[in-house]
Amino acid sequence: MSTKNSKQELLEQCKNYVDQRLQRIQKTISDIQESLTSETKSTAGDKHETGRAMLQLECEKAGNQLAEVQKLQEVLAKIDLSSSSIHIRLGSLVGTSQGNYFLSISAGKLTVKNDTYFAIAANTPIGKLLLGKTIGDSFNFNRKKIRIKTFI
Repeated sequence: MSTKNSKQELLEQCKNYVDQRLQRIQKTISDIQESLTSETKSTAGDKHETGRAMLQLECEKAGNQLAEVQKLQEVLAKIDLSSSSIHIRLGSLVGTSQGNYFLSISAGKLTVKNDTYFAIAANTPIGKLLLGKTIGDSFNFNRKKIRIKTFI
């Protein structure tokens, strides 16, 4: 496991992950609005109404995704890399007998300086098990005993 610089790099990768998701959702919303505008110009009766209803559903789905991304941005904004703790918390970089974890958002597998980390949210099953633990603590996950080796 690496240093505090790794935490900063992982946080940046998580922010990039959220930014890319946000851009995709904003493009989807823009495309839907464009399609709605062109549907409005159409006068195809029932087919027109069905098309508009489908676009409205897609717009609602994209709106929900946008709200999720905003929640992820809020979580990332709460991460304070400057303070330390004797217990694992949001923003901790944890080395275990089963792998390395960055407690932040669920962004999947990330790599820093040839080390692999899993960015996980605090409300995930393994995230809940890690919170509040310290070096040397163990817990069971998927019938495996996992020991906390390090964290910063």
